[in-house]
Amino acid sequence: PKLTSVGAWRAYRIGRFGDMTKPTPDEPKDYGGFYTQEDLKELIRYAQDRFVNILPEVDVPGHSLAAVVAYPELSCTPDAKNYQVRSGEKIMEWPPSGHFYGLIDNTLCPANEKVYEFLDKVFTELAAVFPFEYIHMGGDETARNFWEKMPEIKALMKRENLKNLDEVQSYFVKRVEKIVASKGKKLIGWDEILQGGLAPNAAVMSWRGTKGGIEAAKLKHEVVMSPTTHVYIDYMQGDRIIEPPVYASLRLKKVYEFDPLPAGVESQYILGGQANLWTEQVYNMRHAEYMTWPRGLALAEDVWSPVAQKNWIGFVPKVEAHFKRFDAADKKYARSMFEPDFKFTTNTKGEIVVQMDTEVEGLNIHYSLDYSFPDQYYPIYTKPLTLPKDVTLLKVVTYRGKEQMGRIIFFPVEEMKKRMGRN
Repeated sequence: PKLTSVGAWRAYRIGRFGDMTKPTPDEPKDYGGFYTQEDLKELIRYAQDRFVNILPEVDVPGHSLAAVVAYPELSCTPDAKNYQVRSGEKIMEWPPSGHFYGLIDNTLCPANEKVYEFLDKVFTELAAVFPFEYIHMGGDETARNFWEKMPEIKALMKRENLKNLDEVQSYFVKRVEKIVASKGKKLIGWDEILQGGLAPNAAVMSWRGTKGGIEAAKLKHEVVMSPTTHVYIDYMQGDRIIEPPVYASLRLKKVYEFDPLPAGVESQYILGGQANLWTEQVYNMRHAEYMTWPRGLALAEDVWSPVAQKNWIGFVPKVEAHFKRFDAADKKYARSMFEPDFKFTTNTKGEIVVQMDTEVEGLNIHYSLDYSFPDQYYPIYTKPLTLPKDVTLLKVVTYRGKEQMGRIIFFPVEEMKKRMGRN
């Protein structure tokens, strides 16, 4: 019950995820909620009526802060009793070079027998609710810097003859697989579960590129391809100067290039492909729609169309036809496909040179350098644009004939300099 009475609630925050204020201990934790089993059964029926299976995921041993806050005894870190459910504050460090690490210990302790008793109860309930044959255990992004110092982990390694922390996590995964199998289900996890040795019957969801999926398929394990490079639709759809900020971009054309069946693997082991929309930075359903469409349309062709029949130029008019359907249905979607990519360089005189390209053909890029709003009568971009020395703002917009296709984009020169490392 503490998962729903404690772990499901946090302090309310709005702003940029990862930069939000840590709640004080006495601050009300009244924002959040949970699905009841009846709620889940209703969702499952809704999906089944549309020939969709729902795959439940309980992400362990990392990403488990809510469980640790609810049941601190599941951690081997003494300070866990003082932790709070995350409310958007920073809890991980992601160095540009080097491995990520946790500022707090959001992991379940693999040396703690109470963890396996807890997971047995969780998976028992989950298996009874969800009819799908798989249960997803996560296994990704486990910050193991706390494990390095734990006497309990060192004792586990000695007892089980585990040589490193990869093997510690593999030990955990194999025990979880046995729990899941005891419920009549198959285990699937993110590609980190390959590290230290893959559990005997586990399926792999490959997200850090396709390498893990290829490795698993060659070991004759089932695979779902879900690489960040092509199908992480929580990434921005265009330039960060106009899109809601996330740490990476993924344009529509790149999604359309996704092939879930890499060369050199037996197709029988590739179950298919999957796009992921993580919602830490998606605060409402309208924005979820915006992030999904039209990239979801590209994914559909990726997984359901033979590669030889895919054609980007032929795909674009189909997307535009769907935009009319979205308008009629009052669904939100992104028009970022009509907006340019930007590249900035300097010439031998030190002047800034702007290069702009669109992934959709047949568009004109109009621009202004004088703070006015460009339309179809403004200059058309035809070659890399050298900015006069006094210009401080570039505005651009795309047109097809007389029809505005993209949003007006405001690009300060100072931002261009930052991207070139000149500030």
